[in-house]
Amino acid sequence: MSIARTRSEELYQKALQLFPGGVNSPVRAFKSVGGTPLFFSRGEGGDVIDADGNRFIDLCHSWGPLILGHAHPKVVEAITRTAAKGSTFGAPTEEENLLASFIMERIPFIERMRFTSSGTEAVMSAIRLARGATKRDLIIKFDGCYHGHFDSLLVNAGSGLATFGTSSSAGVPEALAALTIVVPLNDLAALDAAFAKHGDRIAGAIIEPVPANNGLLLQDKSFLLQLRELCTTHGSVLIFDEVISGFRIGFGGASAHYGITPDLATYGKIIGGGMPVGAYGGKLELMKHIAPDGPVYQAGTLSGNPLAMAAGLAQATECAKPGFYAELERKTSVLCDRVNAHAKSKGYAYHIDHLGSIFWGFFARGEHIKEASAIDPASMKSYAKLHAALLERGVYAAPSGYEVGFICAAHTEAHIDRVADAFCSALDEVM
Repeated sequence: MSIARTRSEELYQKALQLFPGGVNSPVRAFKSVGGTPLFFSRGEGGDVIDADGNRFIDLCHSWGPLILGHAHPKVVEAITRTAAKGSTFGAPTEEENLLASFIMERIPFIERMRFTSSGTEAVMSAIRLARGATKRDLIIKFDGCYHGHFDSLLVNAGSGLATFGTSSSAGVPEALAALTIVVPLNDLAALDAAFAKHGDRIAGAIIEPVPANNGLLLQDKSFLLQLRELCTTHGSVLIFDEVISGFRIGFGGASAHYGITPDLATYGKIIGGGMPVGAYGGKLELMKHIAPDGPVYQAGTLSGNPLAMAAGLAQATECAKPGFYAELERKTSVLCDRVNAHAKSKGYAYHIDHLGSIFWGFFARGEHIKEASAIDPASMKSYAKLHAALLERGVYAAPSGYEVGFICAAHTEAHIDRVADAFCSALDEVM
């Protein structure tokens, strides 16, 4: 198919006069894949339609939240019904109780939780809580994990294996970045060294147990278990950032998948059913430090707003049905197996890795990449060509080769077949 972009180009030129780079989140600008960013007008199940009327099979789904697909009837009905009664009150509502109860009944280690309006906000609050509860300042994060645009964690690794971070954004004071220790993923020696040197000053360690913001960097369980043990030994708070993996690879997220219990977990995306949302929660002994019960302040006018709560509950109810995640896993496996078999038969240095319904393709030989440093930046030029070729074949993938893709419940067998065919023929064109 030939992609018309006349209307998207018109809208983008207008947007450039309104927003920095013409967008409200950087990756939307298509800088890494080239061309005019597409402006979407509507979504239908597994598809999106842009302002020019082009229809694409959507592999992005708003970066993961739409696990049921676009405009699912039960989610739409829940939002419509709730909006008719009022969109926000800045006061408690029953909808908050209902969604929190639904989640906590299925994730036993969450003894108390607090809703926020974004995953970034949830992470920021969890970090503050770890510091407030332990009365320590240092935080460990892992190179290749992204936790939102929160100053303390918007840092890169330094020159050593386990170093104090350096700011990766202008506007982040070096003194603040220096409170974060950056450790390579899947490196037991570096992890042990960081705790051996700084253990009595470490408030907490935060990790994406399924790193999915800089490729899909699946970790060895032994690494996560060692992190759990070290945090316990040193009295540090272990935080699982499950904003992407939570309710996506299974209802219990990575914690249930690996059988490892964090002290705190942060969530977002899926629990809002497509509405802005975040949440954090965990052990009562930690959560009791949050105001108004304790001295760690956190607030939000739109936190727990009824629209997000109703949409989230409607979606979570569908996700909790027997066989839901098994079917998503099956469809994702079918897609990845077909593409991988084609790439192998042609001798292409390309592979798609996946966990549950999250997948990521990379231009290299081998089945897994576990560290951010192993991703070849030069391969992003190949991804840009692949992205363009997929668009021409009616498939919308993330506009960055570092971002993962998602299969949703609305993707039919026909969708999976078309996507697999598109990937195979696009690879033939690009390689």
